[in-house]
Formats: sequence, C-alpha cells, structure tokens
Amino acid sequence: VSDGDTVQFEAPFMQQYLGLKPVLALRVLGVDTPEKAPRNQCDAENVKAQAASAFTKAAVANAKVIQFEVKDHDKYGGRVLGDIIIDGIPLSKKLIAQNYAVSYFGKGKKKDWCQLSFKGF
Repeated sequence: VSDGDTVQFEAPFMQQYLGLKPVLALRVLGVDTPEKAPRNQCDAENVKAQAASAFTKAAVANAKVIQFEVKDHDKYGGRVLGDIIIDGIPLSKKLIAQNYAVSYFGKGKKKDWCQLSFKGF
C-alpha cells in the first residue's frame, strides 16, 4: 500500500510479455485521500493520510479474497486506474464510508484536507 488510494500488486505478465518490472500500482478511481508528507499541505492532512493508509493496509491484509478491477491508465503514468474489490466490496466504497476519502473523479478542484473535518480526525 503506497497510500490510502494506491495499492501495488504483483503482475508477472508485465515482465514476461512487456519486459517491464513485474509490479503494477493501482490508483483507486473515484476517490481522493489526503496526501502524505512531503506532498501534504498541512500537518493535519499528513495525519489524515497516515490514517487512510493504515486503513487500506489493514483492509488488504485482512482480506480473504482480493480482486483488481482495472479500467484505465493514470494521467501521471506508471499507474493504472480501477478499484480493489475486497471480500466483494470495492475499496472506494469502504474508504468513503469510513471517512478516509471523498468522492473525486479528476474534474474540478480537490477538497482541502486541511479544512475538512471527519469523525475520527
């Protein structure tokens, strides 16, 4: 888990067929989680980012079944966009339901995590 909304997974076909490193990073489509340091805008955002990352790590570590749903390539390169289905529930829904993320589809201004207050933060 790189952060709250990005998970890396082994993809041996990347090396076998494309000669690339055998790991893919998947950015969860439709959500935005706070940024960790040094990309955060304030200390509060970093605290929220650490909590979102810990939630995602625990969700992945405790999962019985994990599926990856790849939809597109990320505009920044090096990642794919999609969702991680954990025991039948999309990670995007889990993150929003537990207040670790807000809905975001890449259009418009992102929420200011320094100003947002969620339960648990």
